[in-house]
Amino acid sequence: MQDKYISPFSERYSSDKMQHIFSQDFKFGTWRRLWIALAEAEKELGIDIKDEQIAEMKANADNIDYDFAREKEREVRHDVMAHVLAYGKVCPKAKPIIHLGATSCYVGDNTDVIIMREALRLVRCELVSLIAKVRDFANKHKALATLGYTHFQAAQPTTVGKRATLWLQDLVIDLETLDFELSRLRLLGCKGTTGTAASFLELFDGDGEKVKALDKLIASKMGFDKTFDVSGQTYTRKMDANVMRVLAGIAESATKFSNDIRLLSHMKEVEEPFEDGQIGSSAMAYKRNPMRSERIASLARYVIVDSLNPAITASAQWFERTLDDSANKRISMSEAFLAVDAILALYTNIIGGLTVYPEIIKRNLERELPFMATENILMYCVKTKGADRQVLHEAIRRHSIEAAKVVKEQGGENDLLDRILNDKQFGLSKKELDKILDVKAFTGRAEEQVDEYLANVVNPLLANNKDYLIKPEDIKY
Repeated sequence: MQDKYISPFSERYSSDKMQHIFSQDFKFGTWRRLWIALAEAEKELGIDIKDEQIAEMKANADNIDYDFAREKEREVRHDVMAHVLAYGKVCPKAKPIIHLGATSCYVGDNTDVIIMREALRLVRCELVSLIAKVRDFANKHKALATLGYTHFQAAQPTTVGKRATLWLQDLVIDLETLDFELSRLRLLGCKGTTGTAASFLELFDGDGEKVKALDKLIASKMGFDKTFDVSGQTYTRKMDANVMRVLAGIAESATKFSNDIRLLSHMKEVEEPFEDGQIGSSAMAYKRNPMRSERIASLARYVIVDSLNPAITASAQWFERTLDDSANKRISMSEAFLAVDAILALYTNIIGGLTVYPEIIKRNLERELPFMATENILMYCVKTKGADRQVLHEAIRRHSIEAAKVVKEQGGENDLLDRILNDKQFGLSKKELDKILDVKAFTGRAEEQVDEYLANVVNPLLANNKDYLIKPEDIKY
């Protein structure tokens, strides 16, 4: 069908696994599982429901006549009732007890929670696998000195691996946040029209204990250990907003990474994976643009902006429920998950195949190192040669100005070190100067910090989550 809108998430970006979680089959299949759980729980608590009725429902759980359901929805203008009728059509014996005592939100809201749980679990697997990839990159390049930047101006050197731990730490924080929200997910349960469970209280002849037991039984059958203590017709939309904050956090972390890669690509220090037949520009054949990092930034921007939707929805609900959440919710939540799925696949692909150019990194560092070394030179000369600090400070200031002119006005190389070496006030030999300029003296504890962070935080985390690692061939980008 080329004459209708097709979502880029299904055509270009998202994995088959994430698309399945938000598919019609998963959604309406879960509705039917919830109806089965409801019937089983009601039967166990004394309602006259026959085994053959439940058996019929189970036998037809996946027998969904979508054409019939669409036809009925056009007729009754209600999606849940359309699917109740579609289920009843193939389950004539169970038809009288399907959806017994429930409201639309029983299947709608509970299914949304189940979908979010499954989607978060997939994101978790992708996130753990990505953390492992970034860990490997950080460890491999932990000793490779590189120019550090503050305000994108040359600052003290760091190492490529240490910089990668900054990306890594953000992802670890995202995983912690995800686990926290995943642990707080709970079903709506069966709370009735305004959350009072009045219809179920009537069904059980005023037995409130059975109503409470029904809630717990359904949760257990659907794999949850708790439901919301109180609700209106819907569960509080704050849960959606909290889940969305997890996704926005991942998008933030990925954007920071992608921006760094784009800047480093401009400086030719790193390069994204580039396929043999890939075209970087339709006009400039030589170009190798950081297209995947740019795609991360683009999709992440969408997620970050999208995070406002459930936040506003949560704040805009009236009393026990309004329906202005429905259309917005089904778009904003699903597309955020689909986008984050794509973002994590791209991030994994980039970091796993990133080419690092040590010689370019070294050249860029050496271009700025003379200015950074002046304090070390000054202290060495004062300490070992008894020189006058103020005199040498003035000499360094003067030489630095002249060297900067050569670089900025003439486009020449930085000759500050030659100027200092030739200035008899310093009395330095080439051997002494080279020792002072040993780059390890300028990277502080960067290498040790990588080792410590990986050993103390990341490696234990990955060891505890080894069953969540995804095989590279399962990651689409």
